[in-house]
Amino acid sequence: MAGGVGSRFWPMSTPEMPKQFIDVLGCGRSLIQLAYDRFQGICLPENFWVVTSARYVDLVKEQLPDLQDDHILREPCRRGTAPCIAYVSWKIKAKNPRANIVVTPSDHVVLDNREFFRVVKSAMKFTADSDAIVTLGMKATRPETGYGYIEADLSMACPSNKEIYRVDKFREKPDLATAKRYLQKKNYFWNAGIFVWNVSTIVNALRVYQPNIGDIFERMLPYFYTDKEQELIDESFPLCENISIDYAIMEKADEIYVFPASFGWSDLGTWGSLHEHMRKDVYDNLCLGPDIKVYETRNCVIHTLQEKKVIVQGLDGYLVAENQDSLLVCRLTEEQRIGDFTKED
Repeated sequence: MAGGVGSRFWPMSTPEMPKQFIDVLGCGRSLIQLAYDRFQGICLPENFWVVTSARYVDLVKEQLPDLQDDHILREPCRRGTAPCIAYVSWKIKAKNPRANIVVTPSDHVVLDNREFFRVVKSAMKFTADSDAIVTLGMKATRPETGYGYIEADLSMACPSNKEIYRVDKFREKPDLATAKRYLQKKNYFWNAGIFVWNVSTIVNALRVYQPNIGDIFERMLPYFYTDKEQELIDESFPLCENISIDYAIMEKADEIYVFPASFGWSDLGTWGSLHEHMRKDVYDNLCLGPDIKVYETRNCVIHTLQEKKVIVQGLDGYLVAENQDSLLVCRLTEEQRIGDFTKED
């Protein structure tokens, strides 16, 4: 899923170049390219699909040149993750009604690709011939208020996979006191928004719990892979309810399971989360760029990937980020106000 338009990583990300298409980690690969890379060996390149906004199709083609054109699905407008997933699921069903599917955001970070590979392959084996819906639950390491949580029943594992458990309930983003309680209980996991199921399972679930969305794509089934497909999508997609897959399916269906996992995951929602997950120097500075020197500086993020010398002295707890003609210097604790900073006078 690559349709997000967020610009929380300004000035690196903008509505024209959202974070999934930028090199946030300073490794020479964008987040969507890293997502593509970590599925090598899990699925063949010809089985990789991207659902994105029509405005980002050229960016997807540029960054993932091996992707087939008809595997880049164009949303004419934003309608949440449920219609996004419905679109690609029905299109895959038209080609392979026995397909096994992994759904993942394109703008998240995974640091342990080997463990990600193991977990996803194990979950796919579990869902291949069952009606199960599996969500990957990240083992909480801190009382995080920025994520939704999954409450699991850890009293009994599934007979066919001892690492998978039934979901009791999905929980909204908590306040700090509630997040601390979740952390102590050990059966609450961060909701990463990564799902595994077979195509029949998700199509049937959408038919039952979201019949309006199901009817729209069921009527389109004969037109996938034809010249009429995009025209019909442009007409019908806006008629879908704007709803997330969590509200549409996950909180209603019965056969919902969680696979607790730990592979260095982050949704990278803030510069602060980047600072938390990346390797830092002895003074807790994260420096990403070709020529950065720091003096008497600590607890900072300095993200300057362009070919220029950057010298920082005397800062504590600051963000320094630049991109082309824009430079941002602000306290990391104030980064939620970046949108205010960038408003025109």
